[in-house]
Amino acid sequence: MTGIKTTGEKKLMVLAGRAHPDLAKEVAQQLGIELTPTRLFDFANGEIYVRFEESVRGCDAFVLQSHTAPINKWIMEQLIMVDALKRASAKRITVIMPFYGYARQDKKHRGREPISARLVADLFKCAGADRLMAVDLHTDQIQGFFDGPVDHLMALPLLAKYVGEKVDQERLTIVSPDAGRVRVADRWTDRLNAPLAIIHKRRDPNIVNQVTVHEVVGEVRGRICVLVDDMIDTAGTITAAAEALFENGAAEVIVAATHAVLSGPAVDRLKNSRISEVIVTNTLPIPPERQFDKLTVLSIAPLIARAIREVFDDGSVTSLFDGR
Repeated sequence: MTGIKTTGEKKLMVLAGRAHPDLAKEVAQQLGIELTPTRLFDFANGEIYVRFEESVRGCDAFVLQSHTAPINKWIMEQLIMVDALKRASAKRITVIMPFYGYARQDKKHRGREPISARLVADLFKCAGADRLMAVDLHTDQIQGFFDGPVDHLMALPLLAKYVGEKVDQERLTIVSPDAGRVRVADRWTDRLNAPLAIIHKRRDPNIVNQVTVHEVVGEVRGRICVLVDDMIDTAGTITAAAEALFENGAAEVIVAATHAVLSGPAVDRLKNSRISEVIVTNTLPIPPERQFDKLTVLSIAPLIARAIREVFDDGSVTSLFDGR
């Protein structure tokens, strides 16, 4: 069956775009249902066609799409799916974006720049979305960009549990790769009862992705350092931070991040670095050619499935994180 019905009224349906079918199937499996059959294809000029193969009238619809490359195509596909649901009389539409596209463009750094993260939220609202669900937003303020409920899921419990079981906690130090990630790193220190260190770095505002690492604030000599971040894109920041830690006497460096964007030179940089393990989740698809021996991928599907169940049952998503 494709949906779960409760007492003759509510019907849960999970619909998925083409960006990350493996994650969608795993989420549906966790819920004990099948994905709603959907016809999706591209016309010759690149326009996207969507049609749901069964009725969605009155359903509680959850539309899952990972904003991976080519990111604009998959965002557009999800928008069209939302519009199709709205026009087919779905009762409530929740947009699930494990990775929120354009999240890094959340404010104006210089004049004449857009706030693209706000634009994405506006587009989904205009298309007919009632609710958003995302994992580890780049900044918390994005929750305020959408005029409606936003469920901000956190991969921290999943990642920290893996690290805590693997690493001797008496030798563990949590490291923030820059000042902007300190709050996230601080949550790690609370959960694993470990000290905190910070990499102080500066960016050249005129050159994209160029980072200069200056110094390590905190004691890392002889320690197993876990560098934590929300995403790994080109891996320039994370590998430079790891080198700074080794230069300051770190015994081992492990990287833990939610989103494995892994653009351009990322895989080569990580493979050739002294980092011993890179731990990520499957919020984004990682094709075989982007996988490597040091990479460990943890599944985010159980968390998304539990959040869907809480929303469908009018429960508390916050309860998944001990009220935090």
